[in-house]
Amino acid sequence: MKINILVCDWFEDILPPFLPTFPTLIYNLFNQVDATIEYELFDVQKGNFPQLNGNEINLITGSRAGAYENLPWVTALLDFIRSAHQAKAKLVGFCFGHQAIAQALGGEVAPSDKGWGTGIRSSQVIHPEALKYFPDGKMYLNYNHNDQVMQLPPEAELLATSDFCADGALMVGNHILCFQGHPEYTKQYAQHVLEKAKGKDAELIRKATESLQLQTAQGAKIGRASCRERVFLPV
Repeated sequence: MKINILVCDWFEDILPPFLPTFPTLIYNLFNQVDATIEYELFDVQKGNFPQLNGNEINLITGSRAGAYENLPWVTALLDFIRSAHQAKAKLVGFCFGHQAIAQALGGEVAPSDKGWGTGIRSSQVIHPEALKYFPDGKMYLNYNHNDQVMQLPPEAELLATSDFCADGALMVGNHILCFQGHPEYTKQYAQHVLEKAKGKDAELIRKATESLQLQTAQGAKIGRASCRERVFLPV
């Protein structure tokens, strides 16, 4: 199996000393599922994209950009997503990747009036396919976002929802799967993100930090779901 990682932000200016590159988080997530997975990086901001191949997974990472921004590389990414969807190539999106997929396929993304979503939060799992991975109906993930999907694409099916983020996860057909959360975040990296936050509400940071101690993120389950031959087939 091969995963093409479409890197939409390298976060080099805020990486902690214990993390050599941001994609290392993604390697570590999927290596828990299958240590033989091959990876190839594509710098989306430099206009680099993979060739569409039905046997490969194309994973779109987080970014500090907005999926609605009129930037050349964002426009090119949305075009790639539409082409991939037409070809039924496998797409997985985390955070900004989730938003970009929704924006490209006819949904709407915008800054949320609820502010910064951070820490480990729970979503209610509502789709039967997702319930096979989360049988208790709850999904816990790390979050770090200000934008949200405000309207689902016409073809999308909602997987998980919450009061803070109504469109928290979605799928399209058997080839597209995406999450507002960050399945790749570890507790150590999530703590680093909170420590690096500038100008954020101190009480919000305190509660988010507490959530890292009280809850366990379930990113590994997302890794398993994303790595199947067709996304979200039964376990």
